[in-house]
Amino acid sequence: MLRMSNLNKVYRTHMIETHALRGFEIHVKDGEFVTVTGPSGSGKTTFLNIAGLLEELTDGDYFLDGVSVKGMNDNERSRLRNEKLGFIFQGFNLIPDLNLFDNVDVPLRYRGFNAADRKRRIEDALAQVGLAARMKHYPAELSGGQQQRVAIARALAGSPKLLLADEPTGNLDSQMARSVMELLEEINARGTTILMVTHDPELAVRAQRNVHIIDGQVSDLVRKLPSLYEAAPTSAATTATDFVVNS
Repeated sequence: MLRMSNLNKVYRTHMIETHALRGFEIHVKDGEFVTVTGPSGSGKTTFLNIAGLLEELTDGDYFLDGVSVKGMNDNERSRLRNEKLGFIFQGFNLIPDLNLFDNVDVPLRYRGFNAADRKRRIEDALAQVGLAARMKHYPAELSGGQQQRVAIARALAGSPKLLLADEPTGNLDSQMARSVMELLEEINARGTTILMVTHDPELAVRAQRNVHIIDGQVSDLVRKLPSLYEAAPTSAATTATDFVVNS
């Protein structure tokens, strides 16, 4: 589903190079649920942005569902992103003046689905997250957990092969966070591949696999066994290293 090999990402200013990812390697198979952990500044967000085709890699290889993204222009990345990916963010990013139906409808309109197809997709997606009866409600009428479920429905409506989640439980209390995690597990069980960045070790170990990132590199891979699993080891906060460019 997703494969990155020897991937590097460097941010350059006039005098400084910041190596956010270096020699980055990861392979996420179809149907996997993988969590990504690591200290602040370790490269998690950069990795997720590149995985979501929101940023370009500096060098290395990235294949998404068998398609190389290296050298793609903005339009090509946008087309592939619309076809293959769904996004869930820590902030729900719902439009307060639109009801749930219309919030889920917005990206579908952008992708050009006809009215009948959009209606079917919206109703199916809201039913999947348990909010079919509330589709005419507005975001302010919902709890935080329910708003995040709407955000998940909005991502699901486009039938993504890969769902990218950036701290989807970060704004929720522990009970709501567990509820959202259970929903993501159900979605994964139906065949959608999920890649989730999280700081919550309780949620991280519930996935099939945890990838830990330090200094822009994969530190270790922890697979859940049938009867025993362990969390990735906790590491001290580490940041990407800055290098002065010699003139």
